[in-house]
Amino acid sequence: MTLNPQDIARTVETADWKLRYYEAGTGHPVILLHGSGPGATGWSNFSGNIEALAEHFHVYAVDMPGWGESDAATVDRLDHVEAAIQFMDALDIDKAAFVGNSMGGQTSLRLATEHPERISHLVTMGPPVGMRLATLFGAGDGPSEGLKVLIETYRDAGPENMRRLVEIMVFDKARFATPELCQARSDAALARPEHLRNYVDGMPQGAPLPKWVKPELLPTIQVPTLLIHGRDDRVVSYETSLFLLANIPDSRLVVLNHCGHWAMIEHADEFNRLVTDFVANN
Repeated sequence: MTLNPQDIARTVETADWKLRYYEAGTGHPVILLHGSGPGATGWSNFSGNIEALAEHFHVYAVDMPGWGESDAATVDRLDHVEAAIQFMDALDIDKAAFVGNSMGGQTSLRLATEHPERISHLVTMGPPVGMRLATLFGAGDGPSEGLKVLIETYRDAGPENMRRLVEIMVFDKARFATPELCQARSDAALARPEHLRNYVDGMPQGAPLPKWVKPELLPTIQVPTLLIHGRDDRVVSYETSLFLLANIPDSRLVVLNHCGHWAMIEHADEFNRLVTDFVANN
């Protein structure tokens, strides 16, 4: 990897937000949306993907409101679909492919149903669909094992809790849950205590997703859709993507063995090939 985050970091003022994002490449716009974990940013989620995708597309990895170096957001202002549209408007992006992990995947699904004219392709990795979806393999007592650890880490984002979180996000703990990575993500989370506080305070009102895609609207999604899910995902069960596959007409699903919640990190090379081929040829 040769890209330096400082060299491609940008800031944009939208109608309501000041947003940090990372930009590289030229061509068709591809917007990368991160998940909801403490310390998550456009760079931390997609540092292994931006350069490869930028060889073919104009890539934007955004820190959404409430994360990274973007503005803080209380739960009453959390609407990442609106924030994404404002981001596109501020940069004169008419239509883009959206690639979303977890929370970012849910944002992308909602955007595809509410603003179909602004999205050309939809790619998701482990998106939640909503607590109303009964699953065979998911937890039966509320949040999944991974979400419980994620919430605990928002309450205490020290290195030890961050290690537990990273370990539950990935299949290959030895490779990815290194002391250096866990310390770096802990430092990033603790650098913005207002993000941590707003998340915890907003949970009773639905943070980080007070608005969800309406399941009955999934069959209206017309854009080509690629669903990628880890077989070993302990945060969002892979059968969630089976549900999406059954309901989105022009969709296809890739399930990866030896893969947790972060397909774009654990299987970066394959992920980059899949997304490049999908966007270029659909």
